[in-house]
Amino acid sequence: MTVRNLDALFRPKSVAVIGASERPGSTGAMVWARVLEGGFNGPVWPVNPKYETLGGHKVIGDAGDLPQAPTVAVICTPPDSWPGIIHKLGGLGTRAAIIVGEVRSDEDRLHLRHALSAARPNLLRIVGPGSLGVVSPALRAHFGAPSCTVKAGGVAWVSQSNALTNAVLGWAHARGLGFSHAVALGGEADVDAGDVLDYLASDPGTRAILLELDTVRAARKFMSAARAAARNKPVLALRSGRADPDDGLYTAAFRRAGMVRVDALDDLLDEIETLGVGRVAAGATATLITSDRGLATLACDAFAAAGDTLAPWPSEADAALTEALPYAVAGNPLQLGDDARPEHFGTALKLLAEHRSTGTAFVVHASTHGAPVGEVAQALIENQRFAYRGLLACFFGGVDAATRDALHAQGIPVHTTPQRLARAFARLVDYRMGRELLMQTPEDLPAQIPEEIDAAQAQARAAIAAGEHELTGAAAAQFLERFGLSVETHAGGPQAGSPQAPMGGLSEKADEESAQGPAQEPAAQRIDPLIGDCADQSATSSRRSVVDIAVELHDDDNFGPVFRFTAPSVDGVSDPLRVYGLPPLNPMLARDIVTRSRYARLIAPEPALAAMTALSQAVCDVKEIVGLSLTLRAFSDRVVVIAPTLKIAPTRSRLAIVPYPRRFEETLDWQGLRVTVRPIRPEDEAAHHDFVEAMTPEDLRLRFFGAVGSFDHSQLARMTQIDYDREMALIATVTSEDGFTRTLGVVRAVADPDNETAEFAVAVRSDQKGRRLGQLLMDRIIKYARARGTHWLVGEALRENTPMIALARSCGFTITPTEDPGVIGFRMALDET
Repeated sequence: MTVRNLDALFRPKSVAVIGASERPGSTGAMVWARVLEGGFNGPVWPVNPKYETLGGHKVIGDAGDLPQAPTVAVICTPPDSWPGIIHKLGGLGTRAAIIVGEVRSDEDRLHLRHALSAARPNLLRIVGPGSLGVVSPALRAHFGAPSCTVKAGGVAWVSQSNALTNAVLGWAHARGLGFSHAVALGGEADVDAGDVLDYLASDPGTRAILLELDTVRAARKFMSAARAAARNKPVLALRSGRADPDDGLYTAAFRRAGMVRVDALDDLLDEIETLGVGRVAAGATATLITSDRGLATLACDAFAAAGDTLAPWPSEADAALTEALPYAVAGNPLQLGDDARPEHFGTALKLLAEHRSTGTAFVVHASTHGAPVGEVAQALIENQRFAYRGLLACFFGGVDAATRDALHAQGIPVHTTPQRLARAFARLVDYRMGRELLMQTPEDLPAQIPEEIDAAQAQARAAIAAGEHELTGAAAAQFLERFGLSVETHAGGPQAGSPQAPMGGLSEKADEESAQGPAQEPAAQRIDPLIGDCADQSATSSRRSVVDIAVELHDDDNFGPVFRFTAPSVDGVSDPLRVYGLPPLNPMLARDIVTRSRYARLIAPEPALAAMTALSQAVCDVKEIVGLSLTLRAFSDRVVVIAPTLKIAPTRSRLAIVPYPRRFEETLDWQGLRVTVRPIRPEDEAAHHDFVEAMTPEDLRLRFFGAVGSFDHSQLARMTQIDYDREMALIATVTSEDGFTRTLGVVRAVADPDNETAEFAVAVRSDQKGRRLGQLLMDRIIKYARARGTHWLVGEALRENTPMIALARSCGFTITPTEDPGVIGFRMALDET
């Protein structure tokens, strides 16, 4: 399951506390007290046969006797009672339950399994066991045993730890900060982190998500949910256990999903302030406003340590500030002087507003006789509207609660040190850059001949049928060459990572033996970083290897197939660079991996990117590959695979990220044209731009339910970069004699996370209307949705869009009314029955 019935948890209308009590120190007493103290304004029912009333509420003796189904039930009773309670609640129609009690024994685990079985027929969702609870402050719903009542805010907190959840809620409460929701997941027997991310991704009350976890369950679901959430709002993740050998894998997964990983709880707490309060559009640069040189120096050091960049100012900004504030030292940082007055801070914000290149505004200030903190804060509040990219403040020594709350009310975060402010901003920049990485258009994937892929699959299956579990030597070379890789089966020396050579590098012995190899090449050596760009080196140097990259693939129990790339340190002293990668890789993602190495500027990047992408494609296309080890020997202008070994087996784990689904490609003759129908790819962005531009304004209005102009890169990226695990866009394309590909039409189906319903939309180039291309595309998306197991396919069209209504009727959709009289709905049951 995913988001099914999670709205019951986060938008509850009533609650029952099963096991509510007044016995001091009992779980039932703590949960019941928190529900009452929170002030939930819906029906509240305590359930316990030992009492007649609790807190002025009539007590129900048994869950089966509740007057109506509670939206949520909080269960505080022992494990042996859980199956019966869940069965009764499900029969009433309750859709969510929070189990506070812990599972401590095998017998308890058996009771939990029975409770889950009782919940499943009624689609009742369970949080826990061992959950501190779920808090939705805007509804005053405190369901569980949090340490304090919680204010409403814009950040959601999701954690696998009860202790950390209580600590964070208490920390925020003391600082007047709040949350949109707070969830302690407990044992995640049903509702897990991926489910909650999926829900919060589209929750309008949540501007950012803070996630604390140790492990990820159901990696594919988690990655799909995280990628969807990170496209919409910042998602910051804290994972303890840097010493864990698999920690690098989590770093790669978070980065691939567009999340920002933070290293310490302090950093995550600071983001409650920055993201929960502020309206900051984090650009790459900022302007620092302070009073004196000492503060400016401290702040600049903090910004430099965090990797932030102060914006270069145009000369016009310097001139304007010098004229308006003659005692200030213009420039970035702007030093207003020891005799600065509160109004000077406001003047600076006004003048800088005319120069948008100055970026986000930061005010760092320590109280003086001429500029008390409270008065400076008021000046910032009055002039906050001029900070078009947002305003953040740092007041040494802090501010009183009233001033703090006034700043918060205007969306101005307040930090206590420049270091915390600088790191908080750096993480916003990291999120922006990660989101841009998700939205960038990669280069074309290497063209692959389907016959070669078929041959590679046949080779692997034949080897397995013959009882072989590895491909080595000539067999491995033949396999990889089918994907365009250049392979040498003899390394000419110790393999990277062997006891004789550093992991991923060439030893001196390897250099000497390489010189004696069949090709009689000059001794392999690393190019001195001081030499400069390899493109400027002699032809002889292009024959020298720059670096050996050790490549391994293993089948992780959770994330499925995972690459590990290891390159040696340049100086021979620092640790090797080890980077994980989740297939499928494309050249853009491969470039992200390569550019983190100090060797990147010593080699032409394209061969390395092509090699890594080809390896990824081999793993995605041939599901029998369960592991591999090889060396990518990088020269200045080429990459050669050395001594590959491929492990093969009949089955392996699923990929955490669904690769391009080649099986839906189809080429057919249509209306005198040779048309290819296939899933959309990120590299289709340019063709999709031309497709949209070729549609008339009226056709665009009918498709998008309103007048639209041109689409920018981010909008086109959302159209062409899709998660194939939950969305499909099939395009019809034709290729001209000069090799240019045109998109003629597109049909989409976006399923809800439960795969219960998918919503479709279809568009055809205006000059192709009337040729039944829409019918061709609709037939295929219906077939796709039915094969995927989706139960319903639905859509909508403006009432005046008669061609679309006619197409829907011809495909078998039922025409239905909607709440908008100007919109017609379509609905089709896809179940075979």
